[in-house]
Amino acid sequence: MKKPKIISISNQKGGVGKTTTTINLATAMVSFNKKILIVDLDPQGNASTGLGIDLKERDKNIYKVMTSQTEVNDCVFDTIIPDLKIIPSTIDLSAVEIEFSNIQKRELVLKKSFEKLKIDFDYVLIDCPPSLGLLTVNAMAASDEVIVPLQCEFYALEGLSQLLKTMELIKGNLNTKLSLKGIVLTMFDTRNKLSTLVEKDVRHHLKEKVYKSVIPRNVRISEAPSHGLPVLLYDTKCYGSKAYAALSAEVILQEEI
Repeated sequence: MKKPKIISISNQKGGVGKTTTTINLATAMVSFNKKILIVDLDPQGNASTGLGIDLKERDKNIYKVMTSQTEVNDCVFDTIIPDLKIIPSTIDLSAVEIEFSNIQKRELVLKKSFEKLKIDFDYVLIDCPPSLGLLTVNAMAASDEVIVPLQCEFYALEGLSQLLKTMELIKGNLNTKLSLKGIVLTMFDTRNKLSTLVEKDVRHHLKEKVYKSVIPRNVRISEAPSHGLPVLLYDTKCYGSKAYAALSAEVILQEEI
């Protein structure tokens, strides 16, 4: 069985489009004949909800995997999209930081869980919580690469530098192969001059690490999760869907260069 490419979708700031990017990037990648597993590592469980997994159905979840109550292969749920699976999350996951306080190598629990995965995937996308705590450290310790959704707002670069420092620490101590796959600019508003200034600033500092595809501020993207659908299924022709389709092409093309 081939090893999947594991990518964390991470930013310690909330409300920057991590979950939206995870769901829609995964959906678009399936259209390129890729088999994708989403791991919902946020105790809020929004990725699970956004793919129509009812809270009452999540008796097998990533918390039970990490606490050795359930085998990882038993927690892989089908979604309405063929070739897109998810390991869901519940609020129990918020207790991991306390429960793992006396566990040795607690930063590597998720990585060890993934080693037992027997289902074939091309990519595993981890939807990280909005923090740089133990869950995000576990995600990065288990990942090959990180994609950072960055909202086009004034303090964007300030938070990014903290995230990149954390990645360097994890690379030096836990996971030597970890690298920044790319930064995706989200919630871009063409009517707002600040969005353009932030984009220019980020591209100046991080150059080719910033994806050409930019995700617009789009009402259809906001509406889609309430229907338990990715925007690419909710409205295939809106600007948001087209942007995520273009982003997925960029991400997949990176593997082939």
